[in-house]
Amino acid sequence: MQNDTICVHAFVSGRVQGVWFRAFTRQKALEEDVCGWANNLQDGRVEVMLSGHQEAIESVMRALQEGPELARVDDIVRETLPPQDFEGFRCG
Repeated sequence: MQNDTICVHAFVSGRVQGVWFRAFTRQKALEEDVCGWANNLQDGRVEVMLSGHQEAIESVMRALQEGPELARVDDIVRETLPPQDFEGFRCG
């Protein structure tokens, strides 16, 4: 992996379930060639894992701050992790 490859683990809160947020996340990640996953949590948040080039991940994270049309993003809590390998992008 190149040295600008990182992994970001994030929790997105607000109105982010039932508004196509995971599909939006997947679309933005694939546009930026970022791998990982997005899952709904029982507490109403969406958990996201992104792995790829730092600039690409930051682009996806900026998009997630807005979310899809029907979403309302109140907060994103994130941590940067060592690079990880994921195959594509999946929504759980």
